[in-house]
Amino acid sequence: MSMIIVYTIATLSGIGVVSAIVLYFVAQKFKVYEDPRIDEVENSLPAANCGGCGYAGCRNFAEACVKSETFDGLYCPVGGNDVMSKAATILGRNAVEKEPQVAVLLCNGHCDASPKTNIYNGATTCAIESALYGGDTGCTFGCLGHGDCVTACTFNAIHIDTDTGLPVVIDDKCTACGACVKACPKGILELRKRAKANRKIYVACKNEEKGAIAKKSCAVACIGCGKCFKVCPYEAITMGNNLAYIDADKCRLCRKCVSECPTQSIIEVGFPPRKIKEEAPGAVTGENAPADSSNSVSN
Repeated sequence: MSMIIVYTIATLSGIGVVSAIVLYFVAQKFKVYEDPRIDEVENSLPAANCGGCGYAGCRNFAEACVKSETFDGLYCPVGGNDVMSKAATILGRNAVEKEPQVAVLLCNGHCDASPKTNIYNGATTCAIESALYGGDTGCTFGCLGHGDCVTACTFNAIHIDTDTGLPVVIDDKCTACGACVKACPKGILELRKRAKANRKIYVACKNEEKGAIAKKSCAVACIGCGKCFKVCPYEAITMGNNLAYIDADKCRLCRKCVSECPTQSIIEVGFPPRKIKEEAPGAVTGENAPADSSNSVSN
């Protein structure tokens, strides 16, 4: 009986040894070589795994950087130019530099400007409400206010303003990863160039209806009048689909369009208060103005 046990143990041990040897040679045969630079590039990344680069995570982005001959189409929005410079140094390539961006909400239809016309009673997500119908106001292009963008942001850079019911982007926290842009079913969030002191000018409206209809549903809607287009000296404004659009790359922040907009749909952010024009000394207006000399009768 004891010999049977011994033979069994010996047989199983022999099978185990042979299997281990076979597995070793198979592993060596099909071993996949991994470039050690992938780990170096990954360690230089911010480890946000936000997907803003277009890849599932930082590891996938690092692999793409190593395998690609150039950095064309490869950029980490969270780490920015500093991170891309480190990756370029590791791989011995030229760094790719881009101007920093920030997310902007192209809607200013707050509760007072765009009052509710019905009550939505359903799942409180923008995606579901948008799939069911146009929204609870007269504007079918505006923000629904359920905060899908807030949920998508992993950097706590967006919150819902309880007074206006609209998302507010915190520029200093925004990394331009684009998660909020993808999450918005209305397409009213976009990434725009970040200017000095976080200054920006943009048309906060996406309503493509004709002016009278848009104005009826929202008091601050763009009516496509074209006044801003006419006064812009830098050709930064284009007109299309009954809307004005300001190109952030061409805009020089002169603010001429802001004062020209009749509905205040063009927003300026980060600028000092405008100076109030003072009347010239000795100027008189109204009832104190002298009568027109052409109407006077001489004796």
